[in-house]
Amino acid sequence: MSDLEYQNEQVYFLTFCIEQYKHIKNIDGLTVKQMFDKIGLTDYLTKNYEVLHTQSKQWILDDIEAFIKAREKEK
Repeated sequence: MSDLEYQNEQVYFLTFCIEQYKHIKNIDGLTVKQMFDKIGLTDYLTKNYEVLHTQSKQWILDDIEAFIKAREKEK
């Protein structure tokens, strides 16, 4: 797989995560993307793509929730 193909896969995965999260929280995608960027979740999902993309949708959403809760506790 070329670097461009790999980057495209990561973008597709990130989009999947944003779309799934927005549906369970009933908020718009732009708000989710901005929140993910602000708390570092976009970087986390991209850097851990290799492991995360092999997991189930529910596992990924649970991981996203855990990440968000951990960031909230840091405040």
